[in-house]
Amino acid sequence: MSSELLVDLGEDPSTAQLGQLKLTTIEDQQWPADETTLSKSETDMSQRFDADSPHLSWDHPFYDIARHQIIEVAGDDNFGRKVIVFNACRMPPHHQLDHHKLLMYLKGTLDQYVESDYTLIYFHHGLTSENKPSLSWLRDAYREFDRKYKKNIKALYIVHPTMFIKTLLILFKPFISLKFGRKINYVSYLSELEDVVKCEQLIIPARVKEYDNKLRASLKSGAEPPVSPLHSPPLPNQVFGVPLAILKQRSQDEDPVPVVMRDTINFLSEQGLEIEGIFRRSANVTLVKETQLQYNSGATVNFREMEDVHLAAVILKTFLRELPEPLLTYQLYNDIVNFSSVPTDSQVEQLKTLMESLPEENNVSLRYLIAFLTQVSANSEVNKMTNSNLAVVFGPNLLWGRDNAMSLSAIGPINNFTRILLDQQHLVFT
Repeated sequence: MSSELLVDLGEDPSTAQLGQLKLTTIEDQQWPADETTLSKSETDMSQRFDADSPHLSWDHPFYDIARHQIIEVAGDDNFGRKVIVFNACRMPPHHQLDHHKLLMYLKGTLDQYVESDYTLIYFHHGLTSENKPSLSWLRDAYREFDRKYKKNIKALYIVHPTMFIKTLLILFKPFISLKFGRKINYVSYLSELEDVVKCEQLIIPARVKEYDNKLRASLKSGAEPPVSPLHSPPLPNQVFGVPLAILKQRSQDEDPVPVVMRDTINFLSEQGLEIEGIFRRSANVTLVKETQLQYNSGATVNFREMEDVHLAAVILKTFLRELPEPLLTYQLYNDIVNFSSVPTDSQVEQLKTLMESLPEENNVSLRYLIAFLTQVSANSEVNKMTNSNLAVVFGPNLLWGRDNAMSLSAIGPINNFTRILLDQQHLVFT
């Protein structure tokens, strides 16, 4: 993985020359269709999108964009930052796509997360002369994203970059700030992304995976690409990535609430309730890994000594996301994704039924977490974390599909369910 935006590739090509650059070979353009069919997509954008509908209807103004699944939200990366994915291979030919609408759709998606630190992953493979946007559109798009979008983007990863994309960025150097340029990283192989995000949680198009395999196979002998790190067997005292039931059995007092949740929530309840943007900021990468190692080795972690609110917040989110099965369980996935179909006057009773169906350790841990988040939202005038904002942060960490992926068609309903649970917690957990 490298950051090469500011390297000198020689003379900057003219706009006319750039337009003639070869993007992909004919062979590259003949990849099979994705294994999964494209479904309708939706988000819970505050103005343009209907958060109460699990899918965009065919007459929705953004339906023709969402249905291509060009843009996806993929939970959090390894540092607690939201991950937004852009798939070039899913862009249809020029005459089938309204690029202005695509830009507005991308802005609407980012609007949900720009107040928090976030990561953008761009899968470049599949951009061809038939579907690439014009240079003027790219220039206007960069200008459209003002400081609020650029401030909290911590990294832009361009996967499978070509000479075209590298040259394009050189051409755009006059428009790109030095600070933003340092956030751009080139990723040659999918395995390199493992340092940033777990690839299984990304919805990577089949043709991108095929192309990655082809690149690996084409390497000369002795020039092996980076490989994904091997998953070592769990440590005797490991807590991250371990089922809640096992953690309960290991606990000396068989407390169903895991020690990580107790430690982080106790500390944040004391020192984090009035921190603006709590849960919206990432933490020092080295400290996150060291803290996880401490927990997994059975050592005691004292957040009061470290005095780092954002570290504790990231550790809490990371613990929830790394559970083998989400806190809300796979069993409730369909009920939660379709919860918007439950009549308003029946939602509290349905919430009670769903919560009572959870295993004891899940139920108690969820109660513990929701009680804390209620404290956070009670201080929202100071920390700016309302129930809606907390739902955006915690929804993807409370529930995901069995394939670990999180599509826009599911994230909206999951966030909406989380918000309703927070709104009604005083009636549900009685």
